[in-house]
Amino acid sequence: MTEKITMKTTLVEIDGDEMTRVIWAWVKRYLLEPFVDLRTEYYDLGLAERERTRDRVTIEAAEAIKQYGVGVKCATITPNEERAVEYKLTEMYKSPNGTIRALLDGTVFRAPILCEGIVPYIPTWKRPITIARHAYGDVYKDIELSIDGPAAGSCVELVCTQTDGTEDNLLIFDFGAPDAPSTGVVEGMHNTDTSIESFARACMKYALDTKQDLWFGAKDTISKIYDRRFRDIFQSVYEKDYKAAFEDAGTTYFYSLIDDVIARVIRSEGGFVWACKNYDGDVMSDMIATAYGSLAMMTSVLVSPQGAYEYEAAHGTVQQHYKKYLNGETTSTNSVATIFAWSGALKKRGELDGLARLCAFAETLELATLKTIADGVMTGDLYTLSTLAQKKQVDTETFLLEVAKRLQDIEC
Repeated sequence: MTEKITMKTTLVEIDGDEMTRVIWAWVKRYLLEPFVDLRTEYYDLGLAERERTRDRVTIEAAEAIKQYGVGVKCATITPNEERAVEYKLTEMYKSPNGTIRALLDGTVFRAPILCEGIVPYIPTWKRPITIARHAYGDVYKDIELSIDGPAAGSCVELVCTQTDGTEDNLLIFDFGAPDAPSTGVVEGMHNTDTSIESFARACMKYALDTKQDLWFGAKDTISKIYDRRFRDIFQSVYEKDYKAAFEDAGTTYFYSLIDDVIARVIRSEGGFVWACKNYDGDVMSDMIATAYGSLAMMTSVLVSPQGAYEYEAAHGTVQQHYKKYLNGETTSTNSVATIFAWSGALKKRGELDGLARLCAFAETLELATLKTIADGVMTGDLYTLSTLAQKKQVDTETFLLEVAKRLQDIEC
């Protein structure tokens, strides 16, 4: 074996929960540590550590990404009431991804990982569709209130206190009005012009860098102020700073209502960037991933306006497989998104530090992973989808060992 690759700058490593935490350790053991002298600053975002630190560790991880410029994150649990009981939490902590995205004020770019034998469910899709998800505000930074108990029958208003002390009061709903239901729920959410503009610029720069068209959709016919603000800022940024560059590149920026965009996406051949507001991007990225084959076959990178990058596996913690693992049963869990999160982070670290060997290794790791699948060796989710004539289903660890064999062959 050749000498291990030495890293110059620290990479922020963020561990996670359940089956993906197990996979995380195996990926490092079999695919990374034999080839790279990893230089990482480690943060444990498993629920137990988030509980111990009252979620301070999540903030520290985000600050570390700001400091070092590149991070890689394992999948984590966002607890609901059931999870809070299961893990004996003192509170239902917010989504770690949401917290990190808010602190970095970035844009999440997600694209399917295409491989031989896995055919998209949409026959017209020939090229990847990249989801660009705004990663700040909206429902992920909302304030919610349950109107029941002592609050039943309340009149709920949106109040804006101006700098001179005067107030604007807008009625949301009067739960105490005659014939009105006396109980319900209300929600308040926000965004900022600065964040929306950063989102627009990130999308347009990414589209130009990858030589793809950019599509954006919102619902400004209904949300005439909130969604309209997104549309207007996108159009202003495009006209002022990007129109000429798009025309020179032979690419286009296109806006339409979100429902029309979805219809166009289904009829398209792919090969473009689809900019989505935060919630739309959350939902549509899972739809795109599933339609291309599997949630575990998706790359995901958060890019901040200041040039920090966080790569992650864009799926859940695979709870049911973890329960089997704890019971001593073998699982066939797809690790490709976790592998590509590491390869993406190492490649970016190598680019920023001028380490050609590290960049080449990251690309080789991806090739070895895809070659393993093309050779007919795959986990259960891909086995049911694959059109390859010769194929076999293997367990989680065996798949990683098969990737390691091919990686070793290529590296040597």
